[in-house]
Amino acid sequence: MSIVTDQLRRVDSQLDRVHLVPRPNQDTFFEQSQKALSSLRIAELQNIVKSLSTTSSSSPLLPSWRISILLEEAALSEGVVVGQDEREMMSTYETELEWLLVSKATVQTYGLLLNTLLEQTIPVTDDIWYWDEVLGSYTYSSFYTVQTSPLRFWAWSKDIYSDTRSRFGRLRESPGDAISPREIGTSLTGQWKQFYGLVRESIRERSVADIQRRVLSPIALCRSEARHNQAKLRRLREMGASGLGVLMDEGLSFDINDEGAELAKTDETDSHEWKVVVERSVALMDTVLSNVTTLDTGVSDFEDTVFASVEDDPEISTRDADVPQVARPAKLSRRLQHILKVHIPNHIMTSQKLTSKYGRPSKLVRYWLPASILLLSSTTILRIFVNRKAEIITWIRDLGTTVRDFWLNWVIEPVKKIIGTIRHDKESEVAIMSKESLKGDRESLERMVVDFAIDHPQVSTGDSVLSEAQIADIRVKVKEGDLTPVLRAYENDLRKPFIGTVRGDLVRTMLIQIQKTKVDVEVAISGIDALLKSQELVFGFVGLTPGILVCFAAFRYLGGVFGSRRGMQKGRKAGQTIRVLRNIDRILTLATPTQNNLLSYKDHGLLLCEVHVLRNSATRLFPGDIEREFLEDVADLCNINSGIQAQLKVLDRIRWGYARLLR
Repeated sequence: MSIVTDQLRRVDSQLDRVHLVPRPNQDTFFEQSQKALSSLRIAELQNIVKSLSTTSSSSPLLPSWRISILLEEAALSEGVVVGQDEREMMSTYETELEWLLVSKATVQTYGLLLNTLLEQTIPVTDDIWYWDEVLGSYTYSSFYTVQTSPLRFWAWSKDIYSDTRSRFGRLRESPGDAISPREIGTSLTGQWKQFYGLVRESIRERSVADIQRRVLSPIALCRSEARHNQAKLRRLREMGASGLGVLMDEGLSFDINDEGAELAKTDETDSHEWKVVVERSVALMDTVLSNVTTLDTGVSDFEDTVFASVEDDPEISTRDADVPQVARPAKLSRRLQHILKVHIPNHIMTSQKLTSKYGRPSKLVRYWLPASILLLSSTTILRIFVNRKAEIITWIRDLGTTVRDFWLNWVIEPVKKIIGTIRHDKESEVAIMSKESLKGDRESLERMVVDFAIDHPQVSTGDSVLSEAQIADIRVKVKEGDLTPVLRAYENDLRKPFIGTVRGDLVRTMLIQIQKTKVDVEVAISGIDALLKSQELVFGFVGLTPGILVCFAAFRYLGGVFGSRRGMQKGRKAGQTIRVLRNIDRILTLATPTQNNLLSYKDHGLLLCEVHVLRNSATRLFPGDIEREFLEDVADLCNINSGIQAQLKVLDRIRWGYARLLR
């Protein structure tokens, strides 16, 4: 919903509460209600009134062609039925229905005009900002000079050509006064020489006439042109805003309280007043449309002209309630159709022409230079692509292979290993050594020590023969890492190393100790292996992290470029909302209040434009409940009857109340 929709529904609800038949006549009319319901004309008018109501469809604002068709279908008559019987009462009710129908059509036209003024005024701000950028930087001014140089050259050439043709035509019409035919010559070459001489003379005279412009640089001339265009656009925006404010404040003001139906217009005097309001509103819309695009006058002159024209309008000059009112709905209907078919299309066309004339240049003018460079270098670019076709294809293929291998090796495989770890898959276990390696080396060391002890029982225990208990005890000690029998023999052989080496006992003990060292290393490695197995899931996620990070960054970038941009759009909407709030604060701060401390028509129109943008930018920015509260605050902000200070307080409430959602 927009401010136009809210205004339409408010005015339409006031019209719905107007009693068509005054209270003194209601009892008499209700007696004839059955005949009224059986009347085809009244039923047709009632259907058209329902079609023109804002509650007739999901879209309260009807298009202009639909309003015109409904008015034509109504076929309002200008005849007057005179009589004192039941027929006069039926005719009175039919006339009131026609008034209600015209009023409903006026409301629709009123909404259509408000919407048109909003649509034509708001985009002008973008063009004003464009000229601000051009004037705010010497570099941008230079770019604008280069962009518009073909247009200026074309205008200068066209002017020279037109002046030369006029001179040549005058020479051909009066050759005796200027140059004789003999001097001009009858051949085509002589005529071209004469034409060339006229061109040079026209250029020389124009150079003398433009000597003041030649003092300024081309960039200075373009900046002067930009300032002129910006001033015209500011005037166009102010005029549109003033017209919008006039219509919102003065149009269709019925003074009907919305609190209760008891205060609706009931007697004949009040019944005549709301009809005068409709007539004045139609005249106001007609006058505003006729003068809103006149840029030669100021805003104050525009407002004075509008109100003076409405006061002197001949269509509402018959304000006396005693004058027959039957013909007036038909006149209003024709005037509304003229507004819909002529004034509104002319206003849109004139606004577009003014915006095209004083607004930013077209895309062709702004981008002709890079487009020309691209066009001229297109053959070179095409030649480069053709000559390096095989290399480009190889690059693309390698890029695809790299992406595929990265996806398989750094994303898919680590994920599979993590899933296998969770499921205790044997193939996914992390291990430094095989499971049976330590067991075999321990058993081998045990056999070595036991055999050595059996072969040297005296060194091991001091006995000549080892018993089974002693052998079992040695096995237990070996499992615990005790190699006492071997170390004793090793110590004895070190006293006589040569003899021990010849006997082989020294070498044997050294090999047993090497095997013991191997077992110790394997025990340490098995501990590390157990530690790795306990943290196997952690290592799996660590291996997956680089691939996930790279994929996340790539998908986020590609999603921002090609995919859905809801987050970015929400951020842009929040930023736009903050800028609109800043513009509203600027309007309220710099506004020149009236004697009642209210906004002027121009400032009210500018405020409505910003509020319209604010409501559109805030769509789907807030949750449902918060959005309803936000719209309530925006409605309070648009209520100029509360005063500028109250509006500034509402603006502050919006800022701190929704600051978290506007970040």
